[in-house]
Amino acid sequence: MTTSILSQINGPEDLQGLTLNQLKQLAEEIRRELIEVTSRTGGHLAPNLGVVELTIALHRVFNSPADKIIWDVGHQAYVHKLLTGRRDRFATLRQLGGISGFPKREESPHDIFATGHSSTSISAALGIALARDMKKEDFKVVAVIGDGALTGGMAFEALNHAGHTKTDLIVILNDNEMSIAENVGALSSYLTRMRTDPKYYKGKEEIEYILKRIPNIGPKMLQLANRLKDSVKHLVVPGMLFEELGFTYLGPIPGHDLAALKKVLHDAKALTGPVLVHVITKKGKGYLPAEENPDKFHGTGPFDIATGQSAGGTGPISYTEAFGRELVALGQQDARIVAITAAMPTGTGLYHFAREIPHRFFDVGIAEQHAVTLAAGMATQGLKPVVAIYSTFLQRAYDQVLHDVCLQKLPVVLAMDRAGLVGEDGPTHHGVFDIAYLRSIPNLVLMEPKDENELRHMLYTAIQHDGPIALRYPRGNGIGVPLEQQLRQLPLGKAEVLREGSQGWILALGSLVYDALAAAEELAGEGLDIGVVNMRFVKPLDEDLLHRLVATNTPWLTVENHVLAGGFGSAILEFLHQNGYQRQEVTMLGLPDQFIEHGRVEELKAIYCLNQDGIKASCLEMLAKRQQKTILVAGK
Repeated sequence: MTTSILSQINGPEDLQGLTLNQLKQLAEEIRRELIEVTSRTGGHLAPNLGVVELTIALHRVFNSPADKIIWDVGHQAYVHKLLTGRRDRFATLRQLGGISGFPKREESPHDIFATGHSSTSISAALGIALARDMKKEDFKVVAVIGDGALTGGMAFEALNHAGHTKTDLIVILNDNEMSIAENVGALSSYLTRMRTDPKYYKGKEEIEYILKRIPNIGPKMLQLANRLKDSVKHLVVPGMLFEELGFTYLGPIPGHDLAALKKVLHDAKALTGPVLVHVITKKGKGYLPAEENPDKFHGTGPFDIATGQSAGGTGPISYTEAFGRELVALGQQDARIVAITAAMPTGTGLYHFAREIPHRFFDVGIAEQHAVTLAAGMATQGLKPVVAIYSTFLQRAYDQVLHDVCLQKLPVVLAMDRAGLVGEDGPTHHGVFDIAYLRSIPNLVLMEPKDENELRHMLYTAIQHDGPIALRYPRGNGIGVPLEQQLRQLPLGKAEVLREGSQGWILALGSLVYDALAAAEELAGEGLDIGVVNMRFVKPLDEDLLHRLVATNTPWLTVENHVLAGGFGSAILEFLHQNGYQRQEVTMLGLPDQFIEHGRVEELKAIYCLNQDGIKASCLEMLAKRQQKTILVAGK
């Protein structure tokens, strides 16, 4: 029986005595562990399978945490966690109270920088490197970034600055998309070996020195040699872009060859100034279903290892699917509609549109700012752009929404998927700030559907609206309501009273409307009469209805899947203040002023009382306060 090597790895230092064959065995064991754990917990499987050898080589060559390794996005940091003292807790990955699916500074000294959004690693690494230089310290700084994340403009801003500073910094480009022909790759590998050999630098300097000393013709020969060198490099070296930005380019390197990786990382470690190491990997490496469908296994729920099929039933149609299908139907009827995504055609449901109407579909890469302003430009020419971006990622384009769309009153539809609590991906992915960062922007309409059917009506309404409009909806399956054939345009700012009540009102937003209805039904069984309103619109509010509800002289409970600070409840309080309703009693139910941990959505909703039981308890508390107030008034 072969002895497990992974079971003996309690930190990167345990890699140092292993032979190459033992390191290869360790890679196989890590892949098995990744597959087994994520089949139960879900997670980002394919990216991690692709960086097993790279991560082993990084921790073999560099001395973490003295040397700093920064993982862009963090989707590929599971192997890093296994090698840095979290092997025994790895089974708790992404579970409530368990280890995070992303690098987290509070979790380990090896997690140098918390990540979760893309294209940040080079900026953070450069900041650490410059701080090191200012403090006259001595350690290496390595940023690991994928070719997808490199499409983000922030990454190029950082590359440009790094090349200017000329400080010691190593960037690992993990490329799992690009394929390079063998002849170019072989020649590039040869040039890499030549340029990393200290003798090459020494010889180059000696030749330049000799040529410069030859009168008249020496400088011309040197200039000709440099031109020839640059011409050849432009023809055969794929890294000239990085060279022009001031980096020494090494690669491309086969990313699953441990010996090659160790050598080039040692070479990069010995160089001075900015260095970029280009590594070619295969996403999903070692698990056939993930290799054949890396997009599906980029981020997956629990699955059956033998078949790769998702575990559990299908359930009702998801909000994402309802949105994607309906946009295709609308796009087939209206030639003005265009669909835009920032590298998430599957995640946002726009793959339907890309397949059916490809000439009006635009994937801009991980570039949310560009996506929004691109839409603004299209809107000036009479088109109807629909920009589908996760709520948490739209944060990156706040200025573009405000300045380029809303200031100009342009008819851009912002479809914000994953609004509210999203679950196991945790604080970097919860979409719980969008109401607060959008509600204050003039000219913008903001709405949220109670179910997947109302989402379709809201999308239709958004297309008809002649101005900026944002639609937020949650992750996961819908409620399971029937989907009406005929779409209708909803009157802007008009809520829907679902249940009348004589003792109080629940003003609910989004899918929590159904939890509110269930709570009200349960309370009715106990002799308590609470009304329920599907508010639909956060901006504009249904002020006519609110005036009517104030007149009932009963308390209100606001319910939202969002932080309380600046959210829907705050909008209600502002309405009451502006209209002089100081006596109206309002209890607000939402998320506290903190970053919410990772865990299943149902678990998090229970913790923060955003479910039927929590809403019922809040209603009882609200009614108890009213009763106490009545007793006090009577006592006077």
